[in-house]
Amino acid sequence: METKPKVWKMLLISWLFVYPVINVLFMVLFPLIQDFHPLVRTLIFTGILVPLMGVSIPFLHKKCWNWIIK
Repeated sequence: METKPKVWKMLLISWLFVYPVINVLFMVLFPLIQDFHPLVRTLIFTGILVPLMGVSIPFLHKKCWNWIIK
């Protein structure tokens, strides 16, 4: 029987990826798009963040799987 993953550990790994990426995007991207409408800034920001998350988070969960199921 396979052990169920601990949700809090998966959330922690996701947060540890997302938090620094958001900070880097704010520092690098926002000065370039600060004059854009807030909805356009959000569209650009999430257009970068969501694909990065879609690729990186499953990879990180797979790499940390032994710890996640402990």
